Amino acid sequence: MKHSLARGAALAALAVTLAAPAFAALPIQKWQQANGAQVWLIESPALPIVDVQIDFDAGDRRDPLDKAGLASVTASMSRKGLEARNGQPALDENQLGEAWADLGAGYGVDAGLDRMSFSLRSLTYPDLLNRAVQLAARQMGEPAFPQALWERDRARSIASMREALTRPGTVADQAFQKAVYGTHPYGNYATEEALNRITVQDMREFYKLAQPCRAKASVVGAVNRQQADQIVSTLLSRLPAGNCQPQAAVAEVPALTAPAENSIPFASAQAHVLIGQPGYKRDDPDYFPLLVGNYILGGGGFVSRLSEEVRQKRGLSYSVYSYFAPGLHAGAFTLGLQTRPDQAAQAVQVSRDVVRRFVAEGPSDAEMKAAKDFMVGGFALRLDSNRKLLDNLANIAWYGLPLDYLDTWTKQVEKVTAADIRAAFARKLQPDRMVTVVVGGAQVAPTRQ
Repeated sequence: MKHSLARGAALAALAVTLAAPAFAALPIQKWQQANGAQVWLIESPALPIVDVQIDFDAGDRRDPLDKAGLASVTASMSRKGLEARNGQPALDENQLGEAWADLGAGYGVDAGLDRMSFSLRSLTYPDLLNRAVQLAARQMGEPAFPQALWERDRARSIASMREALTRPGTVADQAFQKAVYGTHPYGNYATEEALNRITVQDMREFYKLAQPCRAKASVVGAVNRQQADQIVSTLLSRLPAGNCQPQAAVAEVPALTAPAENSIPFASAQAHVLIGQPGYKRDDPDYFPLLVGNYILGGGGFVSRLSEEVRQKRGLSYSVYSYFAPGLHAGAFTLGLQTRPDQAAQAVQVSRDVVRRFVAEGPSDAEMKAAKDFMVGGFALRLDSNRKLLDNLANIAWYGLPLDYLDTWTKQVEKVTAADIRAAFARKLQPDRMVTVVVGGAQVAPTRQ
């Protein structure tokens, strides 16, 4: 049974990959359930598979200041066992693993900066799908949060943290987050002290943020609206309804008022360099000019402006990149590279100069054409699997994007002009007020005004 289901799932996944480009034209349906949950659906009846993701505003930004990491450990521990309720037996993590293997289905929970996400993937054969949905509903609504397993996992996490701090990349990431975000929750990260403060009761209280009325559910697969509605209703049925009061607002990321340089000594073969500042929120109207512009600046790999100046012309780094990470708040603009410690100061200065010039002058006509050709031509790769299609639908749901977002994406890219990019970058980036973190290497020169 397990082997035949696994083969069926593998064949279905392959078929999804081959057929995915056609999905972009499929319409998105949206409705709200009586319990307040909102549902987004893309019907894809050709393949016997369904993917579901349910998101709640219960990510890292909701962590208490002294218990950073609570969202992540709550998500992880919610999968470690089920309580005995309503005449159904308790299940430990091994029994749960066997139950999911028997179904040939998959269930997951994770927490990011903004949201906690529950996911289910199953074949849509009626008996299998019903059993998978019922088991997932138990996992969502009846997690055991076993104390012994938390003590085990906490010890493992602390050991992993200690090991990670022996790597320059971890030290650079943490210093960069603190410098860019300040006291905003986006800048918090789990520490040994924070994990030692977190209790199972803290997890149970935090988990109450997941209420049906706050759910944003995304469904992709071989189900119709009625079936999708029933799946979501069942998945949410064991969560406590609560009073569904609005959640407390989270302050915005403060803008940087001055440059900051942080050179951290570290015995490493390579110096790790991060440069950046708060960027923009996902609902910003400059999204597409910034998306296209960043591809030209540093998101296009070896064909980017940064790669040309830092790697090709001067040989300062094998790879250099930049990206924006927009969320419900202004996620960071990040420029990163690794270089020989004795070249770190030069690499920093060249990178700063490239950003400064790009913000002031914008892209060339040739860069614009190359970027648009690549992004429009590669759009199908953003939808070439069921998982990617679900990711896109979940982002549409989470950020309140228009239902025709996927159908108009290429048009939005095509209409971006060089002037749009120059204006957008001038509004969002201040090259003379950026954070620079170097772990290993020589002292960084102050930012030139």
